Amino acid sequence: VQLQASGGGLVQAGGSLRLSCAASGSIFRLNDMGWYRQVPGKQRELVASSTSGGSTNYADSVKGRFTISRDNAKKTVYLQMNSLKPEDTAVYYCNAQGQYYSGSYPFDYWGQGTLVTVSS
Repeated sequence: VQLQASGGGLVQAGGSLRLSCAASGSIFRLNDMGWYRQVPGKQRELVASSTSGGSTNYADSVKGRFTISRDNAKKTVYLQMNSLKPEDTAVYYCNAQGQYYSGSYPFDYWGQGTLVTVSS
C-alpha cells in the first residue's frame, strides 16, 4: 500500500490550501484516514481524521478552519485548509488504516509528508 500526498506549498496568512492523499495497492477496505502534522522538535499531532462512514474529528486548533473529506471510490482523503495561520506551518502527513483483503490483519500506513508554509 502506498499513500501519495500532494498540495502543500507556501501561502500567506489568511490564505487557503487543499491537500490530497491517494491510496493505492492491495486494499480491500479503508477504515480511518487522517491528516497529522509535525514541526521540528515536536511530536506529530492529529489534525483531522475521518472514518469510512464519514464521522470526523478535528484538533481544537483547526476547528472551523479545516475540513477533511474523502472519496472512498478514489481511495483519496482531502484536507481543505482555510484561514491559514503561521502556526499551521508544518509537514503534513496522511495516514490510512484498513485491510489488505477480507479477513486479513489490519494495516496502518503513512504518506511521505508535504510541507505547508504560512507566511505572516
